[in-house]
Amino acid sequence: MKPQSLDHHVRYHPVFHFFGAPLALITIIGSIVNLCSAIKNSDHIWLAVLILVTSLLLVVSFFLTRLYSNKVQDRVIRMEENFRHFTLTGKPLDPQLTMGQIIALRFASDEEFVALSEKAVNEGLSSKEIKQNIKNWRADEYRV
Repeated sequence: MKPQSLDHHVRYHPVFHFFGAPLALITIIGSIVNLCSAIKNSDHIWLAVLILVTSLLLVVSFFLTRLYSNKVQDRVIRMEENFRHFTLTGKPLDPQLTMGQIIALRFASDEEFVALSEKAVNEGLSSKEIKQNIKNWRADEYRV
């Protein structure tokens, strides 16, 4: 695995991104095609509607599961970075920092973390700008 950097830090979960998501899309498309065919033939329309509704429920639950796990990771990152800032400065992170900024700051080394977090607040840096300002990249190997 390549070391993380600005150009190589996005993580993909192959089962989710390359198997589950396309399969979910195919399931929805297939159930819509099935419903159209049932309507055209006036045959088992209620069953086709039931299949479509079931497919939609499965897809929604599939994506909500991913969303919820990302939200939990975001909360953990906020807590970790707040603790890191407190350890380095004796003060908590500035509450003006957005979640996106905090997530980007996690890649900064301890040496540049405090100054970069202050710069992010003072200049309103976006997460992309924060990542571009990082000189010593600190890898996050645990986020999925």
